[in-house]
Amino acid sequence: MLLRNTSSSRPVDGHLAALAGECVLCSEFRYRRGTEDFGEGEETEYVYQITSGAVRTYKLLADGRRQINSFHLPGDMFGLENGAIHRFTAEAIVETRVRITRRRSLLDTMRDRERGVAKVISLVTQNLQHAENHMLLLGRKTALERVAAFLLEMDERLSQPDVMILPMSRRDIADYLGLTLETVSRAFSILRDERMLQFDGPTQRRIALTDRGRLGGLNV
Repeated sequence: MLLRNTSSSRPVDGHLAALAGECVLCSEFRYRRGTEDFGEGEETEYVYQITSGAVRTYKLLADGRRQINSFHLPGDMFGLENGAIHRFTAEAIVETRVRITRRRSLLDTMRDRERGVAKVISLVTQNLQHAENHMLLLGRKTALERVAAFLLEMDERLSQPDVMILPMSRRDIADYLGLTLETVSRAFSILRDERMLQFDGPTQRRIALTDRGRLGGLNV
């Protein structure tokens, strides 16, 4: 459920504008932590771009377990599916602001625009590459390697800050990596004891990577 619509009929910027090749009107919404942007099986009516906060996309398995497919951070676009319905549920991890534009409006604006088509192909390719990397991570790496790969992924996406602030919980990380909560916590402790990272503050969501080279060595 949305907290409120903070703005309407605004021109989009960033990736959405690059896709369209010109201004497309959008609305800006703020989502409470834990509320859905859209649900699995719902019609793909809108395209979303995060301006602040973070979103997880996930699927509930038949046995009740949750498999997180991706984390979306500020600047990321999501919801542009190649079918008529969403394959995953999207949910705000923390209070999140997103810009939303109608999928049909965006596609109509891009029609017959070579640059717009190229941008869509690039976005789809990036999503495919992420899916392939995620599949390899789940299938071929030990628990410690998975956690190291996750930290390096977040580090790169956040432009290698001195202190990385993770919006997601250990449970989220476990469901993304296909591990148990206890295994993820143990891996973090090992990496801390091996001086590859250190925690900044009591929540342990503020992390400084102190030896990226050794972390990368676990990820080969």
